[in-house]
Amino acid sequence: MASENGSETETVASGEDTVLGERIRGLRKRRGMTLARLAEIAGLSTGYISQIERNLGYPSIPALVNIARSLGVTVQWFFAGASPVPQDEHGYVVRRGNRLKIQYDGGIVDELVTPKMSLQVEMIYTRLPPGTESAESYTHAGDGVGFVISGELEIWVGDRHFHLHEGDSCSYSSGEPHRYRNSSSRETVVVWAISPPSF
Repeated sequence: MASENGSETETVASGEDTVLGERIRGLRKRRGMTLARLAEIAGLSTGYISQIERNLGYPSIPALVNIARSLGVTVQWFFAGASPVPQDEHGYVVRRGNRLKIQYDGGIVDELVTPKMSLQVEMIYTRLPPGTESAESYTHAGDGVGFVISGELEIWVGDRHFHLHEGDSCSYSSGEPHRYRNSSSRETVVVWAISPPSF
């Protein structure tokens, strides 16, 4: 697994998880951008991005935000899934088993529960294993709302720190630096709404 400083541990992406690295590499090449140039713009090491592109690990959330921004897209562009959507449901319905996903360093998984590039809001279903976090703060456009379905969530927005429990919610400007952590001993599930779609 890639860490933010570009070191590698034992976890390797597999199956549908390999789509993320392929999508980053493909978009970078279509943009005519070298690995070194993307690393420079994103403020990450060349080795770190190379590991992600070769499916040797997962990015952190802030790292993927920086990569997306450097390539001129939002993180939503990298959500991937394998199942086709029935024509009459396209743009209207997202079935549970058909959600587009991204897995991050540490095991955090985001699933897009709104149709891709839909309307003026995007909703993301996030699963955070015990002890996982978006270790560094990040920003993007829009406003965010988070609702804790189960577990506990610590969230930092600017200088503020909140500890949320099941049934609690929060809202903030996504332009403020924010990060979050599951400091509990069980999985936390959060549903995020972001408007306009910018993540």
